[in-house]
Amino acid sequence: MLIFLYVIFVLSVVAQLFYFYIFSKFTYSKQEVTNIKQLKFSVIICARNEADNLKLHLEKVLTQRYLDFEVIVVNDASTDTTSTLLEEYQIRFRHLKIIEIKASENYSGNKKNAITKGVEASKYEYLLFTDADCEPASTHWISEMASQFSDRKKIVLGYGAYKKISNSFLNKIIRYETLITAVQYFSYAKMSMPYMGVGRNLAYKKSLFTEANGFVSHANVTSGDDDLFINEVASQKNTTICFTKQSFTISEPKTTFKSWFNQKRRHVTTANYYKPIHKSLLGIYYISQISFWLLTIILLAYSLIGQLEIWNVILLMLLRLLIQYIIIGKAAEKLNEKDLIPWFPILDIYLVFIQFVIFIRNLKGKPNSW
Repeated sequence: MLIFLYVIFVLSVVAQLFYFYIFSKFTYSKQEVTNIKQLKFSVIICARNEADNLKLHLEKVLTQRYLDFEVIVVNDASTDTTSTLLEEYQIRFRHLKIIEIKASENYSGNKKNAITKGVEASKYEYLLFTDADCEPASTHWISEMASQFSDRKKIVLGYGAYKKISNSFLNKIIRYETLITAVQYFSYAKMSMPYMGVGRNLAYKKSLFTEANGFVSHANVTSGDDDLFINEVASQKNTTICFTKQSFTISEPKTTFKSWFNQKRRHVTTANYYKPIHKSLLGIYYISQISFWLLTIILLAYSLIGQLEIWNVILLMLLRLLIQYIIIGKAAEKLNEKDLIPWFPILDIYLVFIQFVIFIRNLKGKPNSW
């Protein structure tokens, strides 16, 4: 039994090193040379009861240093002061377009429907998406994302960071999970295997949306307006990434574990609808992660009672951690998350077991929300 566990442990380390090799495709990549085309953009934001967030962030979208763009805010059945606030902004910013979706007995909000209304109302071919609780990291957000489009590249995946909160372990977990997710989708895109993007910072051509009939293929899934759509339409030739710091968006993070946990429960339900190759790669990565940490604990316990040579376990554990620090650490520097590096092992352990709990909870019932 002990030999069997040790063999599985070795295999999990090998698997982890293989995935870190994949992640190195992003870690050691350089941002591709940008083009100088001045494309016309429609920025689309969906909002449901987001008056407070719009007051904080919308002006930074509206005041981008870009020649030709419109901002479309879809007010999706809000019951707060969102309508009034948007009307006030429209007086000051003529390039703001407001789409109102009224609440009714049969309709209380649906993000995919809201995005579809926004796309239909857009007058430009190039679409850039973010959320109401996000703000661009710079006044060059649109131009940085726009620069990566070309005749072949029709999708640009960006980085949606979360605001840093001092002395908050939850905030570190949220940002670490966001970092690891970004490293994954950026790396697979660099390997010509794009599988997802995040709606906080995502751009694509309107024609892609039209050709795919929008979200029809996964209309029954609550989430997926970003990752499932990209999983469907992205190819090895039409997708690229943008990771300059000026291209980031910064979002308001959850401040309670319960709200973040429920958000993650909703997000992970979409993975079941990914293409088989993507599900397999992501699944094996997670299995190798949880196996590594579980077996590290078990085998160290056996070593302490003299049933296993402890150095065999420690050396493999240190090798895996060293490669993680090199690969993920450099990626963290690229994505302005350098302060997370000293916390890697702790955050890794917490996250892998939280994900396991989410998996178990979702087996009992799928969460549903806007």
